[in-house]
Amino acid sequence: MIQTNRRLFCATIAATAAIAALPLGAHAAAKPASKTAANVATSAYPSIVGTMQTHVTVYEDSLVDLARKYGLGYTEIVSANPGVDPWVPGADKKIVLPTAHILPAAPRKGIVINLADQRLYFFREDGKTVESVPLGIGNDGWDTPKGTTKVVRKKKNPTWYVPQSVRKEDPELPAVVRPGPDNPLGTHAVYLGWPAYLFHGTNKPYGVGRRVSHGCVRLYPEDIARLFGDIKIGTPVTVVDQPMKVTKTDGQLWLEIHPTQLQADEVEKTGRHTPSKPAEFEFLLTSAAGEDANRIDWDKAKRAAKERRGIPIAVLKKDSPKEQDPGQKEQAAID
Repeated sequence: MIQTNRRLFCATIAATAAIAALPLGAHAAAKPASKTAANVATSAYPSIVGTMQTHVTVYEDSLVDLARKYGLGYTEIVSANPGVDPWVPGADKKIVLPTAHILPAAPRKGIVINLADQRLYFFREDGKTVESVPLGIGNDGWDTPKGTTKVVRKKKNPTWYVPQSVRKEDPELPAVVRPGPDNPLGTHAVYLGWPAYLFHGTNKPYGVGRRVSHGCVRLYPEDIARLFGDIKIGTPVTVVDQPMKVTKTDGQLWLEIHPTQLQADEVEKTGRHTPSKPAEFEFLLTSAAGEDANRIDWDKAKRAAKERRGIPIAVLKKDSPKEQDPGQKEQAAID
């Protein structure tokens, strides 16, 4: 099943790996996501993958470079650090790295893409490991479709046959782009059952974590190259759009809220978004809380909804007022 815009067509995608699958913990000393063993699952699929991290900048840092280093996309890292100049943050700034993610409400099988957090979740067949990598998705008018499909073909060093709809926008584009450094598909392409849609690498990795494609999904070159051999023909693919994610685990209720796709466009242009409450916010939160709904810290939850920083926050109050909420510790660590 597919929900799509008539003008949709493929675009490129690139993704940095954030191999993730441990319960959310305290903020760790920052390490590149692709190199830290703490990001590898060792138990059944968790509800939250990865751990939050922070990074203290040196003068040469930019949020764009840090995003790629730590397996994040542009919108993710900018939203998590409001008020920080993404190009020149300056030295000695404590940057929040949103490297923990609540899994989307979708089948835990194959590949799940959440357009709202602009991430791909790859559920490995061992029943334990989930890998999460950032994406670039379709821009306004060329929206990436939602629904279910499967992988039907894979190709190393793909040729890009430029759609007529794309050439109308840029008449200088050739009809065919052969493999090489100028090919926007990068070095690897994975084709879906939806005609003309695929996810692939890119020759413009700064587009990962942005709405910049003509509908396809782009990953960082190193991520698509690493995942390519493990993705099998027939792998199911589910695409959802869930700005608000919530899960209850180990007696705590976790809430993670991202900008909507339109708000992501605002973040791209201004670094901020116009606040709005997620649809069915109270209903979804109380339903997930169940019998603990009377313990929801609504001030904290509403602040998360307003800020949309994309960070998992614990929103259940402790029974004892003397016992500090883990969410308070987490908030203090990132503030």
